[in-house]
Amino acid sequence: MTAIHMKISPASSFPPPHRVPCRFNTVHCSTQRIGINGNGNGSVNGSTNGKATFPEKDPLLHHATLASAAPRPRRIILVRHGQSEGNLDESVYTRVADPKISLTDKGKGEAEAVGWKIREIIDKDGADDWKVYFYVSPYRRTLETLKSLGRAFERSRIAGMREEPRLREQDFGNFQDREKMRVEKQMRLLYGRFFYRFPNGESAADVYDRITGFRETLRADIDIGRFQPPGERSQNMNLVIVSHGLTLRVFLMRWYKWTSDQFEGLNNLGNGGMIVMEKGYGGRYSLLMHHTEEELREFGLTDDMLVDQEWQKYAKPGELNYDCPMLNSFFTHFENEGVEALEC
Repeated sequence: MTAIHMKISPASSFPPPHRVPCRFNTVHCSTQRIGINGNGNGSVNGSTNGKATFPEKDPLLHHATLASAAPRPRRIILVRHGQSEGNLDESVYTRVADPKISLTDKGKGEAEAVGWKIREIIDKDGADDWKVYFYVSPYRRTLETLKSLGRAFERSRIAGMREEPRLREQDFGNFQDREKMRVEKQMRLLYGRFFYRFPNGESAADVYDRITGFRETLRADIDIGRFQPPGERSQNMNLVIVSHGLTLRVFLMRWYKWTSDQFEGLNNLGNGGMIVMEKGYGGRYSLLMHHTEEELREFGLTDDMLVDQEWQKYAKPGELNYDCPMLNSFFTHFENEGVEALEC
């Protein structure tokens, strides 16, 4: 798989005066809010499904919840580890346990360089109260990456860190036989990279399951403001997730609800590469806040995925995208029904 290095293109800190229509295809991005009763007017009826309520689907309840919640982090930055001994020489996997493979000197340099790139991005905000919080895979090469990356930050700027086993690399089995792995990887290309499970190891679909659990933990941490000391409500917290190429692609797939076919088209980040999810004008995280369309196409995003990222750029948390670019491309008979039929 081709490895790429994402360049960062900072966006203006001021939103445009109006929403711009998506230009990636003829489908127009639109949003719709619905109330608990589903009638679209934001009213709440007496039925609450037992004791369950859904404030994210009602504007009044949702905005009240946001007012009392801790500010969402400004960014979630995904970083792939620097060059490892296994990246340089695959025979290392036959004699060293995968979790114990370390970085090369070049990899440590890549890790420190991405730390300074992150620092540069944050410094451009012009805020005085910014901090970073780290989640890291427990593998040696990711821990070493974080150690080198962290040199860009003073102690006062680091809010904390957590070693998170669910961010580990895809499991390919234990000590690997080079010839068997060569055959297995050829079989994976035939079977499909997302669903193919390595003997005594994992498929990308297995990684998806554990990343789903981590995502729920992350969202809970965000909602309760775990990164903020008591009494602090800074808008300028930045989360950095240090992990592995496939794991980070699966994280993005899970976050943005990409399909298995869309996953197949994604390219790996290069060693020491990063991709930035930044809060858009409505509060959701969009890749288009920092990355250009060209960069995201190089990463593997399709027209439909870019349309959704444009919507993410302006939408509020709790809003749902009823324009359904995926639906429009899946049900091809819509082409015979006119533009009106595309609006959900």
